[in-house]
Amino acid sequence: MPRGAAILSALLVWLSSAAPAAADETLRVGSKRFTESYVLGELLAQAAAPYARTEHRQGLGNTGILLAALKAGEIDVYPEYTGTIALEILKQKHVPPLDQLRRELATQGLGVDVPLGFNNTYALAVRGDMASLRTVGDLTRHGGFRFGLSHEFIGRSDGWPGLAQRYGLAQQPHGLDHGIAYEALQQRQVDVIDIYSTDAKIVKYGLRVLDDDRAYFPRYDAVLLYRLDAAQRFPAAWQALRQLQGRIPADSMIAMNAAAEIDGKDFSAIARDWLAAHAVGQGGQVVPGAPAKDGMANRQGVMSRLLADDFWPLTRQHVMLVALSVALACLLGIPLGVLAAFVPKVRQPVMALAGMLQTVPSLALLAMLIPLMGSIGTAPALVALVVYALLPIVRNTCAGLCQVPDGLRLAAQALGLRPWQRLLHVELPLALPVLLAGVKTAAVISVGTATIAALIGAGGYGERITTGLALNDHALLLAGALPSAALALLVQGAFEIVEKFSRKQM
Repeated sequence: MPRGAAILSALLVWLSSAAPAAADETLRVGSKRFTESYVLGELLAQAAAPYARTEHRQGLGNTGILLAALKAGEIDVYPEYTGTIALEILKQKHVPPLDQLRRELATQGLGVDVPLGFNNTYALAVRGDMASLRTVGDLTRHGGFRFGLSHEFIGRSDGWPGLAQRYGLAQQPHGLDHGIAYEALQQRQVDVIDIYSTDAKIVKYGLRVLDDDRAYFPRYDAVLLYRLDAAQRFPAAWQALRQLQGRIPADSMIAMNAAAEIDGKDFSAIARDWLAAHAVGQGGQVVPGAPAKDGMANRQGVMSRLLADDFWPLTRQHVMLVALSVALACLLGIPLGVLAAFVPKVRQPVMALAGMLQTVPSLALLAMLIPLMGSIGTAPALVALVVYALLPIVRNTCAGLCQVPDGLRLAAQALGLRPWQRLLHVELPLALPVLLAGVKTAAVISVGTATIAALIGAGGYGERITTGLALNDHALLLAGALPSAALALLVQGAFEIVEKFSRKQM
């Protein structure tokens, strides 16, 4: 076990330091996993491109993941909102002036600047035919409404907990991804959803935005949250970004969101068109994030999305994540399974630990790993995948060894075989079918779980899935889900062949 753990540790250290040498010369822009953030992130990357090499790491997840990536130096800047910075990041009870936000963020090596010109506050919305509802307070006078709220809104200090307390709302909300909430409302699966005031779908679906009659929601003015050293490392690019100050009114942002969500335009094309129309950031080359290379324009069909130019790069990334994570899980899990089989006192603690790790929510694990490892991308994604693959490998290794007949062990001992020789030449071969079944289970699980890697910029089919969720684009969702399912079937079939071959050898 020590040797396996040492190999695992060395590999993870190598992966975490495997970033290109030119990474420090690249201005890395991050964005969250919703349409407006994708668009703004692409706009920032293109505006700075004439003055620095830029990279847009799209759809990295929620505020916690973006903030951890920013502090770890994995990204340099991302679009954020003053309400989120004050209430969620700095844990204040109100939104102070921008100068005060700057002072408090400076102690963390961060800065806030460049108000973009629009306020994208939270609000609650209902269907247009719900005539009895005009204000949030009306929800307390008419019971029985089903709330479908985004997971981040449910958990944020400036979201559902405070809203429910301010208005005395006793309902228990259901968690919904923001990208599918509008359709759930239209199909009458829920009655109330949380929205952003610049969402393009408000008009499309004819929704009624409820008046915040008790003034709960603060202003969420769009700004840039950045590392202080980024402005010093990229002075010309930063000056280009400062040209965006006050240039994006709410109606322009709504129009850009509509271009993505309703017209199906590519994020990079939307940003390029806006910059060209406003004479900002002309010329230069952008290194876009993977979703911008999806060729998403004009809402093509499933087959054209499936076989788009990014298919093989995403496939290589996904296969690499699965193969490496399962290999590392075997290096760690098989020795743990052997230990559990031959040392009964540690069997239950080992199984309990593997089982507990399996239950840690993926987003929570990723949010914890980013500051611990100081990076986003492949390294923390691999650690998370190894954690989720451990249980079946450890359990089946232990179970297979425990099923070896005592008579065979005694016979091997009578032949003069040493303990390690008995393990390698008698016990492990006999336990191999059960052990392989555990590895097969871990591999199939990893194919599906690897889609979370896209949330921290590690690639794979999850990039299509997360972008499809943000845009509620079913074709793009299927273009990510179908190859993932096909890969799981291929992995299953490959292990079936290996198991048949191993049985013949026995």
